[in-house]
Amino acid sequence: MTTVTIPEETDLPALERTLDAAREAAGPLAALRPSERAELLRAAADALDAATEELVSLAEGETALPRPRLTGEVGRSSGQLRMFAAALEDGGYLEPVIDTATENGRPDLRRMLVPLGPVVVFGASNFPFAFSVPGGDTASALAAGCPVVVKAHPGHPRLSERVGELLAEALRASGAPEGTLAVVHGQDAGLRALTDPRVKAATFTGSEAGGKALLEAANSRPDPIPFYGELGSLNPVFVTPAALRARGPEIVDGYVASFTLGAGQFCTKPGLLFLPSGHGERQRIVDAVERSAPAAMLNERIRDAHAAERDRLTTVPGMRVLATGPPADERVPATLLETTVPELLANSDSALTECFGPTSIVVTYENLAELRQAAEAFTGNLTATLHCEAEQPSDPDNEVVPPLLEVLRERVGRVVFNGWPTGVAVTAAMHHGGPHPATTGSVHTSVGTTALRRFLRPVCFQSTPQPLLPEELADHNPLGLPRLVDGERSTSPVRRPL
Repeated sequence: MTTVTIPEETDLPALERTLDAAREAAGPLAALRPSERAELLRAAADALDAATEELVSLAEGETALPRPRLTGEVGRSSGQLRMFAAALEDGGYLEPVIDTATENGRPDLRRMLVPLGPVVVFGASNFPFAFSVPGGDTASALAAGCPVVVKAHPGHPRLSERVGELLAEALRASGAPEGTLAVVHGQDAGLRALTDPRVKAATFTGSEAGGKALLEAANSRPDPIPFYGELGSLNPVFVTPAALRARGPEIVDGYVASFTLGAGQFCTKPGLLFLPSGHGERQRIVDAVERSAPAAMLNERIRDAHAAERDRLTTVPGMRVLATGPPADERVPATLLETTVPELLANSDSALTECFGPTSIVVTYENLAELRQAAEAFTGNLTATLHCEAEQPSDPDNEVVPPLLEVLRERVGRVVFNGWPTGVAVTAAMHHGGPHPATTGSVHTSVGTTALRRFLRPVCFQSTPQPLLPEELADHNPLGLPRLVDGERSTSPVRRPL
């Protein structure tokens, strides 16, 4: 086992060296061809996989997460790096557009996306790999051609330091410029980096309060920068009467499994379940919660915060404790609360707040109009889930679900049908984001290949001589990129009139 020593706080001279190195790396890293950056990402992925046993052991000691979960998360992280490598080789992410000059005087115009520059990534606590040093923010920023400075999460500092060492070494060995990736520690160092003019963008996954404070700091710079924060989500689940009649026991069991998964520490945990009044599944829900095994939370601070928020929710008018799991010493039992739509709406300011951990709320509604009222009470969320019967034209929910869907699509980044929001597939089509306060930028995702769009900006070249154009926009298209040329998709060289 490698011994990892870390400072509690990266001192100012060390931070200055790190930021200087990131600034110096920005130009050479951006200048690499997409295929060359793809090889860097694959080398980083290989280094992660090769060190899985060592890294998982470190993570076990700092996070209280089980070994199978951590092992799977390493694989997700390395797989994500390889996914971005494939996206780079495709080249479409650059969005190259060429409009050649015309006889009526329009100039030759060529546009593409270029890297922003050094990025600060604030690591998350609940996914020590997938949303921390080797996570999606780091992978997508590197893919875009931006050096990354990761502010380590204090919940797993030794793991963060060791992963940073491994990845930086793998990147250097594969030809990345010095300063492409570094890790710093401490709240002051993170804030200094965020507000430093050498940094051009930042990401964050964590609490709403923490994210808002960092957003304010990013916006109050003399040169405000993009800040992509994921701040929290309630992820409501809506069940129609027809769905409950068709699949009631299955829905109940799936719900309890989803909100207790990982001790309720997933950002997509379903925080509320809407069931029709008189649903008849009360005892099954109680039994499922009481059977659920208590689980360890990430650390004592998060455990105490969950207990305080759970206890606060029980004091909200109209809120009742429906069921609790078996007691445990250091492990946290599941808690299920119960209320009605009128009571929820009357106390929405205090009831519609995220409780990070294995606590959720069953809300009963009298009719579908009341259900829509409840949906309209939500602000931005990562997900919303609909359990309904609408597979065939004759199914009963084909008329009642569309108005509800219309409300939800305005409030979430992902709508899930007849499933559960926990589990975010790492694919090109995934959108992991949503309107505020779920995130600070609803037009972007932190998962999937389009996540790298956050770290790119467009530049247009007008009437530029061929020798001065980037390869990506040159007539002969040496990289063979898919481009939009005079309104048509093409990988061929630009043909000019004789």
